[in-house]
Amino acid sequence: MQATITVESANGPSGPDDLRRWLGGQPGLRGRVSRRADPPAPGTMGATADAVLAVLEPGGVAAAFAGAVVAWVRTRRGTQTVTVTRPDGTRFTLSTTHVKGLDAHQAAELAQRLAATLERGDDTPRP
Repeated sequence: MQATITVESANGPSGPDDLRRWLGGQPGLRGRVSRRADPPAPGTMGATADAVLAVLEPGGVAAAFAGAVVAWVRTRRGTQTVTVTRPDGTRFTLSTTHVKGLDAHQAAELAQRLAATLERGDDTPRP
């Protein structure tokens, strides 16, 4: 399964690249993460949106990915929102404003819910 991850940031456009580097450095995710830039709209120059693509499998890879995404969001400064989208359109959104105050147990539960959403796609839990 391929998940698309977008990053909205008040801190500038480096969010997707920062997340891609973070995920690519995690054991079990190397070689599974790449960057995607949408083609420019007609009459415009440059990419319209950057995204990160992750190729995931059920079980360990999805769980490692989910834990790494939650950890990355927890380390960010300012306001950033990460949305993970499954091929069927199921979305899971994390925001620094909601994740920063979580303790380790709550962050682990959030990562488990994200992993479950990636594996099943039959519900959309709210962080």
